[in-house]
Amino acid sequence: MPGALFLEGDAVELRTVDESDIDFFHEMVNDPRVRRGIAAVDPVTRTNEREWVESRGTDDNINFVICDDGDPVGTIGLKPPNVVNGAVEVGYIVAPDHWGNGYATDALRTICGYAFGERRLNKVYANAYETNPGSVRVLEKAGFQQEGVHREQGFVDGEHVDVLRYGLLSEEWRRTEDEEERAGDRWF
Repeated sequence: MPGALFLEGDAVELRTVDESDIDFFHEMVNDPRVRRGIAAVDPVTRTNEREWVESRGTDDNINFVICDDGDPVGTIGLKPPNVVNGAVEVGYIVAPDHWGNGYATDALRTICGYAFGERRLNKVYANAYETNPGSVRVLEKAGFQQEGVHREQGFVDGEHVDVLRYGLLSEEWRRTEDEEERAGDRWF
């Protein structure tokens, strides 16, 4: 079982990264369907994964295991924020066997709540390859807006592809949260 529970979403828990996650991460990041979505070209060994897990806490990255009832289904993390402008980049991966269950969207909404509420950041942003429509859907369902295109900045399956930039501002997230809360108070 992954590490300690840190955040809870509607459908997922975000748990701290633990040594028990090494095999799960190793299998997930080497899956061709995952590698294609994140444009990873190099194989990741168990030793690489162990070193990454052991380095958690020694840098300013914030990483979680996305879990459903304690079972790992993916990972999500924030890079070190820009403390001057209050912006932070988010990245996420869900194992292919768990695609289509809303885990990435719920994890993204949950980590945004953490970034805006507890870390007092102003913006969360992400990049998605144009060849990864699933990631684009996750971002849009979580309220992110496309802000731009980095033309042919990615390289996927032997071709240069566009990288789409998405962003969500704190005020947009708060407005959406307020609307959802008010909708939940209605009597029908």
